[in-house]
Amino acid sequence: MICIISVIFAIVTKNISSLSNAVVDGASRAVELSLSLLGVMCLWSGLMELLRSAGVVKKIAQILRPILRLAFPHAFKTGIGAEEITMNISANMLGIGNAATPLAIAAMKAMREGQIEDANVVNRESVEDVDLDVATDDMITLAVLNSSSLDLLPTTIIALRRAAGSADPYSIIVPVWICSAAGSVLAVLLCRFFAVLFRQKKRRHDSGGRHGYTRRVDSVKSNGGLSENMNKTRAGAP
Repeated sequence: MICIISVIFAIVTKNISSLSNAVVDGASRAVELSLSLLGVMCLWSGLMELLRSAGVVKKIAQILRPILRLAFPHAFKTGIGAEEITMNISANMLGIGNAATPLAIAAMKAMREGQIEDANVVNRESVEDVDLDVATDDMITLAVLNSSSLDLLPTTIIALRRAAGSADPYSIIVPVWICSAAGSVLAVLLCRFFAVLFRQKKRRHDSGGRHGYTRRVDSVKSNGGLSENMNKTRAGAP
């Protein structure tokens, strides 16, 4: 759509030559930017893989477990998906996106299996009784944290700043730490708040339904007793 509008305006303003030059220059800059990003990303990806092979990710995961226990109470209480969640958050913090993605998928699968076990599913036929289309609180929290995770090494932003000619491309590291940490804390707090709010609302709804059913049963019983007394009275009448 933007390209069509650009062509129309170029024809109207008689700047076809300027548009052609801009297209060629833009394509050239795109290739140059891709190559510069490729080099930086290869360097950092290789470094992160070395850190993972050296066990640094596991060490960070051990440090994060007490903190993540607050964000994922059910997963760490049951132990289902806790290891995958910890490794995923650790990989995201180090900027190892290619390792974080499969760990997130594994964590989601583990939590889904835990959801089925919590529903006391015994066989395949009983799976239909479980609403597997509804994500659990821990699943939602993991998805949110993967979008706003704490980033210790913002390699992509650093590479873009370097490609744009920044004099100090690493100067944004501390602001990124502050912003990503604040965003992650706020995301977890909002997830827990809405989870508690939803449970309370559902509990009130279920409680109201049970009370309504009880009142209807009592009403039917009282009406039935009244009808029975009236029938007895009519039967004994002369």
